[in-house]
Amino acid sequence: MDATAGRNATSTRHDGDTWDLASSVGTTATAAAAARAIATRQDPARIDDPFAAPLVRAVGIDLLTRLATGELAPDGLVEQIAIDTAKVRTGFYDEFFLSATRAGITQAVILASGLDSRAYRLPWPPGTVVYELDQPAVIEFKSRTLTSLGATPTADHHPVPADLRADWPTTLRATGFDPTLPTAWSAEGLLGYLPPEAQDRLLDTITHLSAPGSRIATENRPNPKPGEEDRTKQSLTRLSERWREHGFEADMGKVRYFGERNEAGAYLRGLGWVVKGRTVRELFAANALRSLADQDDDLRVGDLTYIVGVLGAESE
Repeated sequence: MDATAGRNATSTRHDGDTWDLASSVGTTATAAAAARAIATRQDPARIDDPFAAPLVRAVGIDLLTRLATGELAPDGLVEQIAIDTAKVRTGFYDEFFLSATRAGITQAVILASGLDSRAYRLPWPPGTVVYELDQPAVIEFKSRTLTSLGATPTADHHPVPADLRADWPTTLRATGFDPTLPTAWSAEGLLGYLPPEAQDRLLDTITHLSAPGSRIATENRPNPKPGEEDRTKQSLTRLSERWREHGFEADMGKVRYFGERNEAGAYLRGLGWVVKGRTVRELFAANALRSLADQDDDLRVGDLTYIVGVLGAESE
Protein backbone atom coordinates (compact mmCIF):
# COMPACT_ATOMS: atom_id res chain seq x y z
CA MET A 1 0.00 0.00 0.00
CA ASP A 2 1.35 3.41 -0.88
CA ALA A 3 1.82 6.54 1.15
CA THR A 4 -1.32 8.16 -0.22
CA ALA A 5 -3.55 5.29 0.87
CA GLY A 6 -6.56 6.23 2.92
CA ARG A 7 -7.31 9.67 1.52
CA ASN A 8 -10.78 8.44 0.63
CA ALA A 9 -10.78 5.79 3.26
CA THR A 10 -14.42 5.37 4.17
CA SER A 11 -17.70 4.95 2.37
CA THR A 12 -21.13 3.81 3.48
CA ARG A 13 -21.26 0.06 4.07
CA HIS A 14 -23.34 -2.17 1.79
CA ASP A 15 -23.82 -5.87 1.11
CA GLY A 16 -20.86 -7.40 -0.68
CA ASP A 17 -18.49 -4.46 -0.11
CA THR A 18 -14.78 -5.23 0.10
CA TRP A 19 -11.84 -3.45 1.66
CA ASP A 20 -8.17 -3.43 2.49
CA LEU A 21 -6.46 -1.82 5.48
CA ALA A 22 -6.62 1.66 3.94
CA SER A 23 -10.27 1.67 2.89
CA SER A 24 -13.76 1.37 4.37
CA VAL A 25 -13.99 -0.64 7.59
CA GLY A 26 -10.39 -1.78 7.13
CA THR A 27 -9.23 1.64 8.32
CA THR A 28 -10.67 0.85 11.76
CA ALA A 29 -8.15 -1.99 12.10
CA THR A 30 -5.34 0.38 11.18
CA ALA A 31 -6.61 3.02 13.61
CA ALA A 32 -6.85 0.37 16.35
CA ALA A 33 -3.24 -0.64 15.66
CA ALA A 34 -2.19 3.00 15.86
CA ALA A 35 -3.87 3.23 19.28
CA ARG A 36 -1.98 0.09 20.39
CA ALA A 37 1.28 1.62 19.20
CA ILE A 38 0.61 4.81 21.17
CA ALA A 39 -0.39 2.76 24.23
CA THR A 40 2.78 0.65 23.95
CA ARG A 41 4.96 3.76 24.02
CA GLN A 42 2.93 5.29 26.83
CA ASP A 43 2.57 2.25 29.08
CA PRO A 44 4.95 -0.58 28.06
CA ALA A 45 4.49 -2.40 31.35
CA ARG A 46 0.80 -2.86 30.55
CA ILE A 47 0.85 -3.43 26.78
CA ASP A 48 3.67 -4.53 24.48
CA ASP A 49 2.80 -4.73 20.79
CA PRO A 50 6.08 -4.20 18.93
CA PHE A 51 4.47 -4.89 15.56
CA ALA A 52 1.71 -2.27 15.78
CA ALA A 53 3.73 0.76 14.64
CA PRO A 54 5.58 -0.92 11.73
CA LEU A 55 2.36 -2.47 10.46
CA VAL A 56 0.61 0.90 10.50
CA ARG A 57 3.57 2.46 8.70
CA ALA A 58 3.37 -0.23 6.02
CA VAL A 59 -0.34 0.50 5.40
CA GLY A 60 0.68 4.02 4.42
CA ILE A 61 -2.02 6.29 5.88
CA ASP A 62 0.15 9.31 6.67
CA LEU A 63 -1.77 10.62 9.70
CA LEU A 64 -2.02 7.22 11.38
CA THR A 65 1.64 6.52 10.64
CA ARG A 66 2.75 9.74 12.32
CA LEU A 67 0.54 8.98 15.33
CA ALA A 68 1.72 5.38 15.59
CA THR A 69 5.41 6.25 15.38
CA GLY A 70 5.25 9.18 17.77
CA GLU A 71 6.05 11.82 15.17
CA LEU A 72 2.71 13.47 15.95
CA ALA A 73 1.23 13.77 19.44
CA PRO A 74 -2.21 12.18 19.86
CA ASP A 75 -3.67 15.31 21.46
CA GLY A 76 -7.11 15.90 19.96
CA LEU A 77 -6.59 13.22 17.32
CA VAL A 78 -6.67 10.10 19.50
CA GLU A 79 -8.37 10.70 22.83
CA GLN A 80 -6.80 9.29 26.00
CA ILE A 81 -9.94 7.24 26.54
CA ALA A 82 -9.22 5.42 23.27
CA ILE A 83 -5.59 4.82 24.23
CA ASP A 84 -6.57 3.47 27.64
CA THR A 85 -9.23 1.30 26.03
CA ALA A 86 -6.53 -0.16 23.77
CA LYS A 87 -4.59 -1.10 26.91
CA VAL A 88 -7.42 -2.95 28.62
CA ARG A 89 -8.81 -4.48 25.43
CA THR A 90 -5.42 -5.86 24.38
CA GLY A 91 -4.81 -7.22 27.87
CA PHE A 92 -8.26 -8.82 27.98
CA TYR A 93 -7.84 -10.73 24.71
CA ASP A 94 -4.21 -11.66 25.42
CA GLU A 95 -5.24 -13.16 28.75
CA PHE A 96 -8.24 -14.88 27.16
CA PHE A 97 -6.03 -16.85 24.79
CA LEU A 98 -3.35 -17.59 27.38
CA SER A 99 -5.99 -18.77 29.85
CA ALA A 100 -7.55 -21.00 27.19
CA THR A 101 -4.19 -22.62 26.43
CA ARG A 102 -3.54 -23.14 30.15
CA ALA A 103 -6.85 -25.01 30.23
CA GLY A 104 -5.57 -27.32 27.49
CA ILE A 105 -7.15 -25.77 24.39
CA THR A 106 -4.75 -26.16 21.46
CA GLN A 107 -6.79 -24.55 18.64
CA ALA A 108 -7.48 -20.82 18.34
CA VAL A 109 -9.39 -18.81 15.73
CA ILE A 110 -8.98 -15.03 15.46
CA LEU A 111 -11.90 -13.68 13.43
CA ALA A 112 -11.47 -10.41 11.48
CA SER A 113 -7.85 -10.39 12.61
CA GLY A 114 -6.92 -7.09 10.95
CA LEU A 115 -3.48 -5.99 12.18
CA ASP A 116 -3.64 -8.22 15.26
CA SER A 117 -0.21 -9.78 15.89
CA ARG A 118 -0.98 -12.33 18.60
CA ALA A 119 0.10 -15.22 16.40
CA TYR A 120 3.56 -13.60 16.42
CA ARG A 121 3.91 -12.15 19.91
CA LEU A 122 2.08 -14.34 22.44
CA PRO A 123 3.95 -17.23 24.12
CA TRP A 124 1.75 -19.98 22.71
CA PRO A 125 2.45 -23.46 24.13
CA PRO A 126 4.03 -25.95 21.71
CA GLY A 127 1.42 -27.61 19.53
CA THR A 128 -0.99 -24.68 19.50
CA VAL A 129 -2.58 -23.98 16.11
CA VAL A 130 -3.73 -20.41 15.42
CA TYR A 131 -6.05 -19.58 12.52
CA GLU A 132 -6.35 -15.92 11.47
CA LEU A 133 -9.32 -15.09 9.29
CA ASP A 134 -9.90 -11.85 7.36
CA GLN A 135 -10.42 -10.43 3.88
CA PRO A 136 -7.90 -11.87 1.37
CA ALA A 137 -6.21 -8.47 0.82
CA VAL A 138 -5.80 -8.00 4.58
CA ILE A 139 -4.38 -11.49 5.15
CA GLU A 140 -1.93 -11.19 2.25
CA PHE A 141 -0.73 -7.74 3.29
CA LYS A 142 -0.14 -8.58 6.94
CA SER A 143 1.61 -11.89 6.24
CA ARG A 144 3.88 -10.28 3.67
CA THR A 145 4.68 -7.28 5.87
CA LEU A 146 5.48 -9.31 8.98
CA THR A 147 7.73 -11.59 6.93
CA SER A 148 9.58 -8.54 5.60
CA LEU A 149 10.05 -7.37 9.21
CA GLY A 150 11.70 -10.69 10.06
CA ALA A 151 8.82 -11.74 12.33
CA THR A 152 8.04 -15.42 12.76
CA PRO A 153 4.88 -16.91 14.25
CA THR A 154 5.10 -18.28 17.78
CA ALA A 155 2.45 -20.93 17.02
CA ASP A 156 1.50 -23.20 14.13
CA HIS A 157 0.04 -20.31 12.12
CA HIS A 158 -2.65 -20.71 9.44
CA PRO A 159 -3.82 -17.53 7.65
CA VAL A 160 -7.36 -17.96 6.30
CA PRO A 161 -8.39 -15.53 3.51
CA ALA A 162 -12.17 -15.43 3.73
CA ASP A 163 -15.15 -13.09 4.04
CA LEU A 164 -17.22 -13.61 7.19
CA ARG A 165 -20.36 -12.93 5.15
CA ALA A 166 -19.59 -15.87 2.81
CA ASP A 167 -18.95 -19.59 3.38
CA TRP A 168 -15.94 -19.06 5.62
CA PRO A 169 -16.37 -22.35 7.58
CA THR A 170 -15.56 -24.36 4.43
CA THR A 171 -12.38 -22.32 3.90
CA LEU A 172 -11.46 -22.66 7.58
CA ARG A 173 -11.87 -26.44 7.50
CA ALA A 174 -9.85 -26.66 4.29
CA THR A 175 -7.01 -24.88 6.09
CA GLY A 176 -6.93 -27.61 8.75
CA PHE A 177 -9.45 -26.53 11.38
CA ASP A 178 -10.85 -29.47 13.38
CA PRO A 179 -14.39 -28.83 14.73
CA THR A 180 -14.14 -31.87 17.02
CA LEU A 181 -11.51 -30.10 19.15
CA PRO A 182 -12.32 -27.38 21.70
CA THR A 183 -11.51 -23.99 20.19
CA ALA A 184 -10.74 -20.54 21.56
CA TRP A 185 -12.54 -18.00 19.36
CA SER A 186 -12.10 -14.22 19.38
CA ALA A 187 -14.37 -11.68 17.70
CA GLU A 188 -12.53 -8.54 18.81
CA GLY A 189 -13.97 -5.18 17.80
CA LEU A 190 -16.09 -6.93 15.18
CA LEU A 191 -19.77 -7.17 16.00
CA GLY A 192 -20.62 -3.47 15.57
CA TYR A 193 -19.34 -3.65 12.00
CA LEU A 194 -21.79 -6.41 11.10
CA PRO A 195 -25.50 -5.93 10.40
CA PRO A 196 -27.65 -7.33 13.24
CA GLU A 197 -28.67 -10.45 11.32
CA ALA A 198 -25.07 -11.11 10.29
CA GLN A 199 -23.98 -10.88 13.92
CA ASP A 200 -26.52 -13.53 14.90
CA ARG A 201 -25.50 -15.73 12.00
CA LEU A 202 -21.84 -15.44 12.99
CA LEU A 203 -22.52 -16.47 16.59
CA ASP A 204 -24.72 -19.34 15.37
CA THR A 205 -21.95 -20.56 13.08
CA ILE A 206 -19.27 -20.33 15.77
CA THR A 207 -21.49 -22.41 18.06
CA HIS A 208 -22.08 -25.00 15.34
CA LEU A 209 -18.31 -25.31 14.82
CA SER A 210 -17.49 -25.54 18.53
CA ALA A 211 -16.87 -28.72 20.49
CA PRO A 212 -17.86 -28.78 24.19
CA GLY A 213 -15.36 -26.83 26.27
CA SER A 214 -14.76 -24.26 23.53
CA ARG A 215 -14.42 -20.62 24.56
CA ILE A 216 -15.35 -17.34 22.94
CA ALA A 217 -14.31 -13.76 23.69
CA THR A 218 -16.09 -10.74 22.26
CA GLU A 219 -17.85 -7.54 23.29
CA ASN A 220 -21.39 -6.93 24.45
CA ARG A 221 -22.87 -3.47 24.00
CA PRO A 222 -26.29 -2.71 25.49
CA ASN A 223 -28.87 -1.43 23.05
CA PRO A 224 -28.88 2.38 23.00
CA LYS A 225 -31.15 4.58 25.01
CA PRO A 226 -32.90 7.43 23.16
CA GLY A 227 -30.38 9.98 21.92
CA GLU A 228 -27.27 7.94 22.70
CA GLU A 229 -26.53 6.93 19.13
CA ASP A 230 -27.00 10.51 17.93
CA ARG A 231 -24.28 11.59 20.36
CA THR A 232 -22.06 8.73 19.17
CA LYS A 233 -22.49 9.77 15.53
CA GLN A 234 -21.75 13.41 16.39
CA SER A 235 -18.59 12.36 18.22
CA LEU A 236 -17.43 10.26 15.26
CA THR A 237 -18.14 13.19 12.93
CA ARG A 238 -16.01 15.52 15.06
CA LEU A 239 -13.17 12.99 15.09
CA SER A 240 -13.39 12.55 11.31
CA GLU A 241 -13.29 16.33 10.82
CA ARG A 242 -10.11 16.60 12.91
CA TRP A 243 -8.53 13.80 10.88
CA ARG A 244 -9.48 15.47 7.59
CA GLU A 245 -7.59 18.57 8.71
CA HIS A 246 -4.49 16.35 8.62
CA GLY A 247 -5.22 14.92 5.16
CA PHE A 248 -7.00 11.71 6.18
CA GLU A 249 -10.40 11.72 4.45
CA ALA A 250 -12.35 9.50 6.81
CA ASP A 251 -15.96 9.34 7.92
CA MET A 252 -15.91 6.82 10.74
CA GLY A 253 -19.64 7.03 11.29
CA LYS A 254 -20.27 5.35 7.94
CA VAL A 255 -18.46 2.10 8.64
CA ARG A 256 -20.53 1.02 11.65
CA TYR A 257 -24.04 -0.39 11.76
CA PHE A 258 -26.29 1.43 14.17
CA GLY A 259 -29.68 0.51 15.60
CA GLU A 260 -30.93 -2.22 17.90
CA ARG A 261 -29.63 -5.77 17.74
CA ASN A 262 -29.51 -8.84 19.92
CA GLU A 263 -27.03 -8.29 22.73
CA ALA A 264 -24.18 -10.75 22.30
CA GLY A 265 -24.09 -12.00 25.88
CA ALA A 266 -27.75 -12.95 26.08
CA TYR A 267 -27.69 -14.41 22.57
CA LEU A 268 -24.73 -16.64 23.39
CA ARG A 269 -26.42 -17.81 26.60
CA GLY A 270 -29.38 -18.85 24.49
CA LEU A 271 -27.02 -20.96 22.39
CA GLY A 272 -25.69 -22.83 25.42
CA TRP A 273 -22.64 -20.74 26.38
CA VAL A 274 -21.99 -19.81 30.01
CA VAL A 275 -21.04 -16.14 29.78
CA LYS A 276 -19.23 -13.82 32.17
CA GLY A 277 -17.80 -10.37 31.62
CA ARG A 278 -16.40 -7.10 32.89
CA THR A 279 -17.29 -3.63 31.72
CA VAL A 280 -14.67 -1.25 30.38
CA ARG A 281 -15.50 0.94 33.38
CA GLU A 282 -14.55 -1.93 35.71
CA LEU A 283 -11.38 -2.70 33.76
CA PHE A 284 -10.29 0.95 33.92
CA ALA A 285 -10.70 0.88 37.71
CA ALA A 286 -8.89 -2.47 38.04
CA ASN A 287 -5.96 -1.10 36.02
CA ALA A 288 -5.82 2.23 37.88
CA LEU A 289 -6.62 4.18 34.72
CA ARG A 290 -8.41 7.52 34.67
CA SER A 291 -12.05 7.09 35.63
CA LEU A 292 -14.55 7.32 32.81
CA ALA A 293 -16.65 9.51 35.08
CA ASP A 294 -14.03 12.22 34.54
CA GLN A 295 -14.04 11.96 30.73
CA ASP A 296 -16.43 12.61 27.85
CA ASP A 297 -17.73 9.22 26.76
CA ASP A 298 -20.01 9.99 23.83
CA LEU A 299 -18.88 6.72 22.19
CA ARG A 300 -20.36 4.79 25.16
CA VAL A 301 -17.08 3.05 25.85
CA GLY A 302 -17.94 2.55 29.51
CA ASP A 303 -21.10 0.60 28.61
CA LEU A 304 -19.12 -1.99 26.68
CA THR A 305 -18.63 -5.34 28.40
CA TYR A 306 -15.84 -7.70 27.42
CA ILE A 307 -17.27 -11.17 27.71
CA VAL A 308 -16.00 -14.75 27.77
CA GLY A 309 -18.24 -17.71 27.07
CA VAL A 310 -17.60 -21.39 27.68
CA LEU A 311 -19.68 -23.91 25.76
CA GLY A 312 -21.25 -26.69 27.77
CA ALA A 313 -19.92 -25.47 31.11
CA GLU A 314 -22.04 -25.66 34.22
CA SER A 315 -23.14 -22.39 35.77
CA GLU A 316 -21.54 -21.64 39.11
